[in-house]
Amino acid sequence: MGLKAPGIITFLLSIILAVVTLMVVFFGAEIPGIKGNELAFLLTSYGLLVLGCLVKWL
Repeated sequence: MGLKAPGIITFLLSIILAVVTLMVVFFGAEIPGIKGNELAFLLTSYGLLVLGCLVKWL
């Protein structure tokens, strides 16, 4: 199984999710659903990026 670059949509979605999560952690932004689940959202964003590198259609 070879690695490939993720699609632009997958990459941007992953980066946006990570940045929003870090804004909640470091700047105290009040975003419902993310507050209290920061680790899960950060792992989800990087998991999405890894899937984008492994799966051909992402």
